[in-house]
Amino acid sequence: MPENQLYLPEGLRPPSPFTVRSLREAMETGAVLESTVERCDQRRDLLLTLGGIRARIPRAEAVAPWISGADRDIAVLSRVGKPVCFSVTDLRADERGAPEAVLSRRAVQEKAMAHFLEHLCPGSVITAVVTHLEPFGVFADMGCGIVAMLPVEFISVSRISHPKDRFRPGQKILAAVRSVDRERRRFTLTHRELLGTWMENASFFAPGETVRGVVRSVKPYGSFIELTSNLSGLAETREDLRPGDSVSVYIKSIRPERMKIKLQVIEKLPSRETPEPLRYQITDGCLDRWVYSPPGYEKPPVETVFTQDP
Repeated sequence: MPENQLYLPEGLRPPSPFTVRSLREAMETGAVLESTVERCDQRRDLLLTLGGIRARIPRAEAVAPWISGADRDIAVLSRVGKPVCFSVTDLRADERGAPEAVLSRRAVQEKAMAHFLEHLCPGSVITAVVTHLEPFGVFADMGCGIVAMLPVEFISVSRISHPKDRFRPGQKILAAVRSVDRERRRFTLTHRELLGTWMENASFFAPGETVRGVVRSVKPYGSFIELTSNLSGLAETREDLRPGDSVSVYIKSIRPERMKIKLQVIEKLPSRETPEPLRYQITDGCLDRWVYSPPGYEKPPVETVFTQDP
């Protein structure tokens, strides 16, 4: 398996059959495996079944506090019913003579963290899985259960009131590393750069079209209507509009030199039950500079500069 696929977010690893032979080989090679936790016993050990073979992750091997930042029981209890990665540390016979595997999630996380600290830098594009949402941002598994923070202001150019406007727990996303704190072993992510520039998003629309949008903010001078995650236009204020409303809008004009789109609200529409699917313009590689504003923009450019490690 390529090195960049060794440390996938939990839940993304393709399923594989488990046998005594395959587990023994995995123990000898240190292979990273994955399965779903079935229960947590009174000792706070995590219990799994691997192809009919009983397996156990001891409490001390279930989490790495210096990675997760938590050593509370909830960090272990919350793994029940969820996929976890692990390596095989022992394969023995239980009291009845049946095979039992002893596993370590902690060992895999320590290897993954060492790999990320060596190979990732600001601008690196990675695959992640959303673990949970807070008003201030998103926590995402960047590999083997190692969680990074994606602040709400870096989710998209179009401002949102809460990350639930973009994501759902368990959703696979792309992100870029915004900063690396090597001393504390912490990564901060950004997302908006991967959703495209103003021109890339504006190219999906033309004056005279009527399209769907979402009201993101209502001001005395007008309402900002999101057309894509990285593109909004301005319409005249209507008393019946509220942030989060779905609307149809007529595109009156598109002006790249001023980075403005003028809209007219036609009518309110039923709200979507789930966020609009994300449309990525960048899917891999490493960014050093990203300019959102179009060429010829009258003001200083809207951009992100990724400061590389010295």
